[in-house]
Amino acid sequence: MAAAGAEKLHVLVACALLLLAVGCQASPLQIGFYHDRCPQAEAVVKGVMMEAISQNPGNGAAMIRMLFHDCFVEGCDASVLLDPTPFSPTPEKLSAPNNPSLRGFELIDAIKDALEAACPGIVSCADIVAFSARDASCILSGGKVDFEVPSGRRDGTFSNASEPVKFLVPPTSNLSDLVDSFVVKGLDVEDLVILSGAHTIGRSHCSAFVPDRLNVTSDIDGGLAAFLRDQCSADAAPGGNDPTVMQDVVTPNDLDKQYYNNVLSRTVLFTSDAALLTSEETARMVMDNANMPGWWEDRFEKAMVKMAGIEVKTGDQGQIRKNCRAINYY
Repeated sequence: MAAAGAEKLHVLVACALLLLAVGCQASPLQIGFYHDRCPQAEAVVKGVMMEAISQNPGNGAAMIRMLFHDCFVEGCDASVLLDPTPFSPTPEKLSAPNNPSLRGFELIDAIKDALEAACPGIVSCADIVAFSARDASCILSGGKVDFEVPSGRRDGTFSNASEPVKFLVPPTSNLSDLVDSFVVKGLDVEDLVILSGAHTIGRSHCSAFVPDRLNVTSDIDGGLAAFLRDQCSADAAPGGNDPTVMQDVVTPNDLDKQYYNNVLSRTVLFTSDAALLTSEETARMVMDNANMPGWWEDRFEKAMVKMAGIEVKTGDQGQIRKNCRAINYY
């Protein structure tokens, strides 16, 4: 009995030491991280987001997309927000996957200003991005997507335009490339299918789909193709004649499962959207999301939390920026 007790104690001590070692590397994210130091933090973010979305629902779509573009490059550390400087002239926001299509930077500035007025130097820009995407999801879904997101992220100090092209695959991608890009970030095939559902909101530049969906033979619905050709020039190119169109013409301002109906009817913009029907596994997931009430919303909540935890900086890593566009030098 004594030997067994000693062995059990040894195992418990070993486990405690292991947990301590892991904890020294990084503190975990927590629900209510700012409860004591800035209890109004999440309410401040939500207030600004509600006003911004009431003025333009596209502001919500921008925040959800920003979380994705931030987290897939250097982890969820707000590196995508950094402006060019003489020391770092080409940050992420100037990279092709982000420029000129990624927007919402001024909205992040407004939220940061409000938080700095309430709780100076406390709330990270990385957490602002995560909270904003969470609140946008709730508001645009009419409360059907409603979840808590852990916080405690810290802001990164490195941002380079060479990085997004490595991890943000283009909308011309096939299913294999899409899956690979998610797996390398710790996400799986279902996460890919579920998070693709965010294409039910927002707009796209014509140049993102004209070359491989309209200028060549594709499986896009003929009616949609004709409509898009009226909106887009055949020579649409970034920085040139490149207007935007709604990604979902049925419910353009609602975060809902309509995207999956669009995939099934081949009324989606991107090759990457159509690619979800190119395997039995993903096609079945598309069907489930389209046909089962509440199925997609529940999984979208979980996938968003999972994505918002990619390669986070916590504890003593990174910093809490005073200005989301610039690192602190002192």
